[in-house]
Amino acid sequence: MRTSRSSGAVPPRGEQTHNLKRISTMAGAYGLRNYTVHDIRELKGKRTLVETLAFTPEEAAAAQAAGIDTLKVRFDPKYPELAAEIRQAAPHTFMSFSLPLVAVTSPEEALRLAFSAMEIGGDAIMCQWSPRFIEALAEAGVPAQGHVGLVPRRSTWTGGLRAVGKTAGEAMALYRQIKALEAAGAWAVEVEVIPEQILRELSCRTSLITSSIGAGSGGDIQFLFGEDILGDGPGPFPRHSKQYRNLHALRQQMQAERVAGFREYIAEVQSGAFPGPAHVINVGKEIVDEFLEQLDKEPR
Repeated sequence: MRTSRSSGAVPPRGEQTHNLKRISTMAGAYGLRNYTVHDIRELKGKRTLVETLAFTPEEAAAAQAAGIDTLKVRFDPKYPELAAEIRQAAPHTFMSFSLPLVAVTSPEEALRLAFSAMEIGGDAIMCQWSPRFIEALAEAGVPAQGHVGLVPRRSTWTGGLRAVGKTAGEAMALYRQIKALEAAGAWAVEVEVIPEQILRELSCRTSLITSSIGAGSGGDIQFLFGEDILGDGPGPFPRHSKQYRNLHALRQQMQAERVAGFREYIAEVQSGAFPGPAHVINVGKEIVDEFLEQLDKEPR
């Protein structure tokens, strides 16, 4: 039986679609994507892709319009609606849903949560789980990306929020972790805050697609959070990031304009300047006189 088509199968009017691939999600919805897992694997060692993490539908839509290759999106099992909205905002961009570390306690739960993410249109999932959990996903055909290096939620094991892999011993540990993910059936790995030279050597010694965040230019994908790229926060921003815009300053300016607008409104109401003639409806004196005459006849 044929499954129903999703809205993603029909691109917006005027959008170029000749390079998009016709796909079906794991849930059976048809759509168009810029890349598949197969495509990205074919590009390993040939071209560096560009990736960001979108926090809002607006960021996702802007990333797709700008030509970002791949997106990561945080998937909260308590509020899956936001991830679904972000998916709809960038329907043609390869998208991995990042699943919470502490949301599952077994391979079976991991697979169930991964299926929930794939059901709303995920192309892959990203996780900080052990190879044993990833093996369950791979066996079920879910493209899973692991995470090595500075894994913030596991940073107690690496001495806190610091660079990892600055010694030969730590670099070998990274290599073994990547090989364990590879053996478990992962297709990609996020590598965070390690020396550029080490990532370069690791990337050419694994079949995994390496996504570099704070690890230099030695990976297959260059990754930065959207809020870091856009300067959308008070800072300080991570050392490995670069701000190409200052949305935080714009938001502060907008808030100042809101306050100023409300103050002017208050002042004009108090002074009687608002509402003025342009803001009210008037009728002729004869209408008012007739109304008053009828009012006088009403019982009090």
